[in-house]
Amino acid sequence: MRSWSFRGLRVGKSVGAPITAAMVAGLLAGAALGAEPYLVSQSDREFKPREIAIKRGETLRFINDDGELLHHAYLSSDTFNFDSGDQQPGSKFEVVFPVAGDFTVLCGIHPKMKLLVHVAK
Repeated sequence: MRSWSFRGLRVGKSVGAPITAAMVAGLLAGAALGAEPYLVSQSDREFKPREIAIKRGETLRFINDDGELLHHAYLSSDTFNFDSGDQQPGSKFEVVFPVAGDFTVLCGIHPKMKLLVHVAK
């Protein structure tokens, strides 16, 4: 086996292939845990984007950048619920999606606002 490095970790001949694979998988998983949230804008009385696909455990950050308007994002399903409460202009709210499935996020103030969230395992 050749010697190589990954983010400063040097792996050489003394490390077996199964251990090397486990180490790399662990490093990649750790990098994914520190991933930035997906941004969802609330402007012009719309969620932007209107549809998004994420993985279970990933985070959406809702930003009310709609001038002087309040927003109130919420989700109510059999498997997962959240409620942002009233969001003042300029405010941010984060939510982690812990279960897989297809969800519709609504705004309690603007009934035409809908965000479809597809959460993969």
